[in-house]
Formats: sequence, C-alpha cells, structure tokens
Amino acid sequence: MATFSSLSDRLTATFRNLRTKGKLTPADVDGTVREIRRALLDADVALEVVKDFTGKVRERALSDEVNKALNPAQQVVQIVNDELIAILGGQQRRLEFAKKPPTVIMLAGLQGAGKTTLAGKLAKWLKKEGHTPLLVASDLQRPNAVTQLQVVGEQAGVPVFAPEPGNGVGDPVKVARDGVKEAERKQYDTVIVDTAGRLGIDAELMKQASDIRRAVDPDEVLFVIDSLIGQDAVTTARAFQEGVDFTGVVLTKLDGDQRGGAALSVASVTGRPIMFASTGEGLDDFEPFHPDRMASRILDLGDILTLIEQAQGAFDEDEARKVAEKFATDTFTLDDFLKQMQQLRNMGSIKGMLGMLPGARGMREALDNFDEREIVRTEAIIQSMTTAERTTPKLLNGSRRVRIAKGSGSTVTDVNQLVARFEQAAKMMKTVAKGGVPQVPGMGPVPGATYAGRSTKGKQPLKKGSRSGNPAKRAAENAAIAGGVALPTSGGGSGFGLGKGTGAKGNPTPEELAALQKMLGR
Repeated sequence: MATFSSLSDRLTATFRNLRTKGKLTPADVDGTVREIRRALLDADVALEVVKDFTGKVRERALSDEVNKALNPAQQVVQIVNDELIAILGGQQRRLEFAKKPPTVIMLAGLQGAGKTTLAGKLAKWLKKEGHTPLLVASDLQRPNAVTQLQVVGEQAGVPVFAPEPGNGVGDPVKVARDGVKEAERKQYDTVIVDTAGRLGIDAELMKQASDIRRAVDPDEVLFVIDSLIGQDAVTTARAFQEGVDFTGVVLTKLDGDQRGGAALSVASVTGRPIMFASTGEGLDDFEPFHPDRMASRILDLGDILTLIEQAQGAFDEDEARKVAEKFATDTFTLDDFLKQMQQLRNMGSIKGMLGMLPGARGMREALDNFDEREIVRTEAIIQSMTTAERTTPKLLNGSRRVRIAKGSGSTVTDVNQLVARFEQAAKMMKTVAKGGVPQVPGMGPVPGATYAGRSTKGKQPLKKGSRSGNPAKRAAENAAIAGGVALPTSGGGSGFGLGKGTGAKGNPTPEELAALQKMLGR
C-alpha cells in the first residue's frame, strides 16, 4: 500500500544488509534496531509504540532463538514480522452480529475522515456477504451530507433512511432512533448509522455522538480515522475512546502517499482492533483488516491470500473452465479475451494486485509507470470490431485496422500491438492447456520442456547430400548418392577431427596412411 511504501523501503533495505552476514553480533543487532527505530519514527509511528516495539525486537534478536538459528538474518525478519502483527492488533476481529436483528453499526470520527463514503463501502460489502443493510443519515450538520449518503447508497444498491434534509435542519438523535425502528419494521438485518464529525475534538461533537450511542445502543461502534493525519491519530483516538468509546477501528485513505505510520499506533494505544481498511476511492476498495497480511505487505513479503480471495470473488469458475476448453481446442477469440480483461478489472486496482506479490518493491518504477487506463483502451479497440473480426482476427487487413483505430480513438499501431499480444497470449495458453511449458519472450527455453511447434513427431528426415564447398565435387558426390554409392562420413572419427577410413571396416587405406604420414612430416 502506498501509505506504508516509505516505511517498507526502509525496513527492506535494513534487512537486505543483514542477509550478507552468516552470524549476527550484538553490534549488528543494535545497528538493525537503530535503523528500525528511525524508520518507524520517520513514518510517524507514536514514540511510545516505537520504544516498546524496538525493545521487544532487540530482546528477542539477542536471545537463543536467533543465536541457534540456521539463518539468523531470516530469524530477525521473522521477529520483526511477529512484533508488527502484535502492534497491528494480533488477530483479525470480525463484526459481531446481534442474535436478534437488526445489528446496529455506528460510525464515529472527525469530519473529513471519510465516514459517509465508508458507510457506502461497508454497506456494499455486507450486501455481498448476504446481509440486507440500511443506511441512516444522521449527519445533519455538514452541508449536503445527506445528499452524499443518498448518492453513495444508490451506487452501492442499498436503501437510505433520510427523513431530514440536513444542512443544519433536524434532530440527528431522533433520526438514528427512527432508522433502527424502520429497519425492524422492514426487516433489514443491519443498520449503519452515519454520524456528524467536526474539524477537531470539541464538547458538542462528543455529546452528540454519546447521545446517539445511548439512543440506538449499537452492537458495534467503528472509529473511522484518516491514515494520513500523522501524530494526531493517537490523540484523536484517545479522545473518542474516552468520550464515546468504540469497539473497532477503520483506516481510510491507505492508498495515499504520505507517511501513514500513525495508523500503526492506534490499535496498540487504544487496545481496540483495526477491523477494516479503505484502500481507494471506489466502493469496492474496501477489505477486512488482517494484521498478519498487513505486516507481510509492509515487509515486502507479499499478500497472496488476499490476492487469491479477490480473484475468487471476481472470476467465475464455470467461465474459467469454458475458457480453458477454448484454449485447448484453439477456439479462443477476442470476445473471450475481452471478458477476461473485464473480470480482471473487477478485481480492483491492477497496481494494488501487483503490489501484493512478494518482492513487489523491486518493481516500484514499473508499477508507478503502469497506466490503469490501458485496459479501458484495449476494451475500446475490441468493441470497435465486428463480430466476425473478433471471432477471426485473420480478417483484420489494413483497411479494417484503420477503421477500428478511428472508431476507438486509437492508432493503427495500437491495434497491431493488441492483435499481436492476443495471438501471443492465445499461443502460450494453448501450450499450457496441452500440458506444455510456454516459452516466454526474452527468456531461453526451459531444459527438458516440450514447446508448441517443437515436437519431433511426424517430422520429415533431413535430406542426405554432399556438403562439399567445391561445386564440381559436390555434383559428383550427389550423383554417386543417386546411384546408390555411400559417401565416406566424418562421424566417429578420432579426436583430431579425422573421419573414418574408406578401407575395409572403416580402416584407412594405404594411400590414406601415406597421405597422413606426409602431413605429419614423416
């Protein structure tokens, strides 16, 4: 995630230096802990958290568990990973639903933290999980907050209870209470109450939030905090804990490029778990928070489990099976290619997915230069083709490609590149579908692998003929071959490069021996 990119770079650079050492001395450990401390402080992690964190890392790094390890450097990385998981909350904490619906979830936090947008994201996520959420507009203070929640609810496909226009009009406590009753009456199983915030902590904010909490008696109170506000994150979290109290934390704007280390401090300082994370502006850029997975991302160890979950949610198994069959039978078309790209886009940000791969920090420049709109442009090119052209790309002559380029707002070069990529991808996947190993452009063949088009089965034997560089001799030898006379071969000769003799059993004739002696000067 971009928020922790600076911290991740510093930590991975520190561990890179450790890997060159076969054995760690106390001086090595102290130097490593010192670099970790600087990295955490530069990332705005709270000082008390940094002291506790580095103290535990140093104590464990100097213990017998490292001294007796086969690879001490890897053991230190594991210790840092364990301690990161601890300050992030330890284990994942899920929402606790009421035994008797509806489950009431109250959102609290400062203005600008992203509560209203988060309400829509949480509602959409709950809907995907099989729940029937209702959004309640209790933020009647911020201008157009009610309208924004209605727009977000419409995008998420979730109903919104908004009896008051807002903009300073209406009683937020009454709206929250009536919203819960509305959910009971219409049998919604979850209620998400969006409350007002302030630019800073004040008595009025805390009083209103406390009144709403007493009125609706929520099952969960989620404290929504901006990951980029720096050290104020800890101060704000403590103030809300004392004034309202909350059961969990939600981090927003984790896609920002600021120092977001203060977010690491919240769970440790308040003792409340981080339950969700918002990773972008889209309603789908929302995920449950897993401390172990976040720690792995920070240390550039990857997050394959989240990547797999996203893929399972976006790709249809039956469709994937059909595509595999098309690859095997060579019937994969540009229409199928388009569907695959659309499913890939449904998984979310391509950069975000690539960033979950282990060692992704090494691809930083490539990731930064990657244009997410490339998929949209590719879709436009394919959609500008006729049905016949998508089914049979061989129909795409020069004039058709010019027409497609004009229709999609691209160039003929773009169309040519797309067709080339499609043909290359189809060829590679066909090889995979048949059990072979595709040869990736720019890489040599894999030893022992079978490649498409490389099979020796059914090949015609090489034509036999003279290889002499003398035209007259070559013609005479070819005539001899045609007449059934075998030519002398060079296979099986001596280590000096001499061929077999033409005498009995391949032995040299007297003439050949004389010529050899003459060559050797005897």
